[in-house]
Amino acid sequence: MDAMRKQLDVLMGANRNGDVREVNRKYYDRDVCRMYLVGLCPHELFQLTKMDMGPCPKVHSLQLRKEYEEARTKGVDNYDRELEDVIDRLIVECDKKISRALKRLDAEDAKAAIAISVSEVTQNEEIIELSKQIKEKLKEVDKYDLEGKTDFKIQALEEVEKLRSERAEKQSALLLEAFNKDRASLPQPLPNPPPLAPLPVAAPDPRTQEMINEKLKKAEDLGEQGMVDEAQKALEEAEALKKLPARQEPALDSSKYTAADVRITDQKLRVCDICGAFLSVYDSDRRLADHFGGKLHLGYMQIREKLTELQVLGIMFHILL
Repeated sequence: MDAMRKQLDVLMGANRNGDVREVNRKYYDRDVCRMYLVGLCPHELFQLTKMDMGPCPKVHSLQLRKEYEEARTKGVDNYDRELEDVIDRLIVECDKKISRALKRLDAEDAKAAIAISVSEVTQNEEIIELSKQIKEKLKEVDKYDLEGKTDFKIQALEEVEKLRSERAEKQSALLLEAFNKDRASLPQPLPNPPPLAPLPVAAPDPRTQEMINEKLKKAEDLGEQGMVDEAQKALEEAEALKKLPARQEPALDSSKYTAADVRITDQKLRVCDICGAFLSVYDSDRRLADHFGGKLHLGYMQIREKLTELQVLGIMFHILL
């Protein structure tokens, strides 16, 4: 039910049922979400992921956002700093998560994990153009939402998803190319290492050995009496007793393997410097595309872009003053 409700919120707005809280509301009221007014509420970014913050407790209204933008243009109010502080904390937490993960790796493995900047490798003119088109389409979504044109809004959202999928595929191809070069530089494990000789089976304990001797003696006596079947059964029981001690796995001969073989699993990891997820240089293009199109990655990409935008606006504001 929660998932369906969130999908309806996206398509028709959180106020689709005519919530009276928006009636006669002003953008500066305390129960209006200021982060949404500035352009990005973190509660909307990570829905149905492990970072899901739940529904925002405050009012989201495109009409109130429009009123705020008009007031901001006149220099009446500016809530940029509040949003900047919130998303900056989210980015700091993400960076801390990356640092904690890297500390669990050996020094060389950690160095390899951050050797490739995902954000830089997956940017070219084509990707930048697709990102611009996505932003323009999202503006259309808000426009149609404000005008109550649900059908046009749904159509625009579908186009946004197509553009995001196209961008994810192209980013995947760029990163895969970088990973192929990176993988070629990795130390490779020894091909088909020679089989290790099995260790001798440990001798039975004294009590078990005594039982074995008794079975063998019984088999000998039965054999002398001409009771072949019974003697054979006793011999089989003796052999079964010999196998009772647990077999030990052969110990690995460390001289046959290099340090690179031991750490090969860690060395293949590369960290995404946008969302903090670990990727593998052996990941397929499909796996990488799923990563770039995932809500977690897209959410962190949005807040990092928004933070840069707010910082630039802040610098311009101080210059104008």
